[in-house]
Amino acid sequence: MKTISCMKIDEQLLKSYSAENKTYKEREAIFREGESPSFYFQIIEGSVKLNNYNDEGKEFIHNILGKGQSFGDPLLFIDKQYPVNAVVLKPTTLIRVPRKNFINLIKENPHISLELNACLSHRLYYQTIMMQNMASQNPLARIKGLFNYLKSYSDCEDTHSFNIKLTRQQIADLTGLRVETIIRTIKKMEKDNLVKIKDRKICY
Repeated sequence: MKTISCMKIDEQLLKSYSAENKTYKEREAIFREGESPSFYFQIIEGSVKLNNYNDEGKEFIHNILGKGQSFGDPLLFIDKQYPVNAVVLKPTTLIRVPRKNFINLIKENPHISLELNACLSHRLYYQTIMMQNMASQNPLARIKGLFNYLKSYSDCEDTHSFNIKLTRQQIADLTGLRVETIIRTIKKMEKDNLVKIKDRKICY
């Protein structure tokens, strides 16, 4: 079954609705938990993580996004504050559209609205599957749930065609597992041909 990648809106169309490019430095926050949504964000170059912290200060990473991917858009349609932070992992350039202008773009371009609905539904589906796997005590189920969720944002369909652009530590943070458990389980996945390792990079 073909996956639906995270929707990328044409940059010229975005600019016709007063979009602007903005560059961020490593570790700079794009927005913080509790702030009100003001923009649609789409990554031109770089990498962004969505995270928050529990009462004990432990970080939980919800997702790591890269070139061509958007984030924060679901909250533009409801009166809610951000439940996560968006933090830059490496120097990043975004294109962003003010909330009101983005709503107008959707209204005036129905095909974008349909694509956005499909993208959001797809994300919700895979997020639900991932959460079910995260409840498992089996490390393999947790890691596969995460990898399937990340792969759902791409156009990769074939086995071993998707590059997991995460460190072992980031995978541990996303799954709530120890780094040692991640390393051991991924080695077993490689042995069982569930992944291939090329120059320490994981292909799923």
